[in-house]
Amino acid sequence: MLRRLYEWTMRLAEHPRSEWALAGVSFAESSFFPIPPDVILAPMIMANRKKTWRYFFICTISSAVGGIFGYLIGMFLMDTVGQWIINLYGLQDSFETAKDKFNELGWLMVLLGGGFTPLPYKVITILSGITQLNFLVFVLVGTFARGTRFLITCSVLYWLGPKAKQMIEKRLGLAFTALVLIVAGGLYLAKYAFH
Repeated sequence: MLRRLYEWTMRLAEHPRSEWALAGVSFAESSFFPIPPDVILAPMIMANRKKTWRYFFICTISSAVGGIFGYLIGMFLMDTVGQWIINLYGLQDSFETAKDKFNELGWLMVLLGGGFTPLPYKVITILSGITQLNFLVFVLVGTFARGTRFLITCSVLYWLGPKAKQMIEKRLGLAFTALVLIVAGGLYLAKYAFH
């Protein structure tokens, strides 16, 4: 099953509209979607290493715009869409505590949550809107954090080149398990980080 899923993502990476898919996933992951864009980004770089930096810019810009969408969800749609997302991630019990702590940390939470922890960025973007974190600070820090995160991923994959594909194909089960653990760890952090 993992092999078929891997082969499907590699075919998707070579599709003429793969850049649109990458932009869509990067946008959605910053505001409501649970799967990180790395699932498409990594195979795209492995399929066409020359476009690594183009993919980096697509991810960064799309993620920044998606973050703004998440901020707007928090600011204007908390009672409907925002509440649904909070329920989806099981944050109902810790949400009020999260709001209070978020007001204390603001930009630092955007920096760390946006680029350097497995904490789901969508939670950070929505909290930023709910607490009405300074919008310019949110956009600048969020774009920097997401850009840095994608820069690291793209740099490693570019540097490894064809070795990256060989390593992933050789250890497909381990790579999949690592991805699942990162996503699950981020959800766990989102639920318990603010207790």
